[in-house]
Amino acid sequence: MSLFINTPSFGETRDRELLKDSSTFIYKQTEQGPLHAHVFLPTNHQTDAAGTLLIFFHGGFWDMPASTQFATQCIHFAANNCVCIAAETRVSSRHQSTPVDAIEDAQSLIVSAKKNAQILGIDPKKIVLVGAAGGAFLALQAAMAPKVLKEDEVDARPAALVLLSALVDTTPSTDYAARFSSPSEAKELSPSKLIRKKLAPMLFLHGKKDPITPLAAVVSFRRWMKWKNNRIELVEFEGADHRFFNFTTSHIYHDLSIKAIERFLSELALYNIQKETFQNG
Repeated sequence: MSLFINTPSFGETRDRELLKDSSTFIYKQTEQGPLHAHVFLPTNHQTDAAGTLLIFFHGGFWDMPASTQFATQCIHFAANNCVCIAAETRVSSRHQSTPVDAIEDAQSLIVSAKKNAQILGIDPKKIVLVGAAGGAFLALQAAMAPKVLKEDEVDARPAALVLLSALVDTTPSTDYAARFSSPSEAKELSPSKLIRKKLAPMLFLHGKKDPITPLAAVVSFRRWMKWKNNRIELVEFEGADHRFFNFTTSHIYHDLSIKAIERFLSELALYNIQKETFQNG
């Protein structure tokens, strides 16, 4: 008889531990099942706080679930008076879904958060999207697509974006175009083809040695965004690869990326920097 029967996997145990400080809600019912939002609230949070909401979209290029990827960031920002949501969207390994399904899910969550702003205790005009790789692509879609989900005069456009190891180019010349139903769809949805004036402020954090979403694509994206007079910043991390910001990859880069996010949001009046955050570096 196997000793491992009915033994929870290490991943399941870890995920439960990372999410123990959150409350989980179903924000959308799909044909493939419900989707959850894991909400981290500040201590003694009041529903009339009208503060900032950070919604985190994990990486993985729409293939694997990883809603706990940003759990440590959620815990940090919730401790500093932000409401945080670690989002689930449909992924191909679990839902046999496409990137377009994930785009729809992300926008559904943003609209739902805005419509329930009073319950969450957030200002619907202070929603920041944070995404990694394919999750950054979802955030960019909500900010850049000519048409986004809109319900009851509420739409999915955010106040600002924070994008880590971001995927900004899905045109047919890239490896990511094959994830879409056709080359034309991949091109139409590529953030590199959606640049125009008056877009939400963006902060990009990127490793110089990222072999998966190369820095060069983001540098080009920034150049065209600046040409259209958009506010965009790029922080490059020397010697860092695609996963540099994850707590399990590098505590140093994890903490430096949080500091960069804090500074950016503070400059936009979306965050109050806590003095102790910057002690010892």
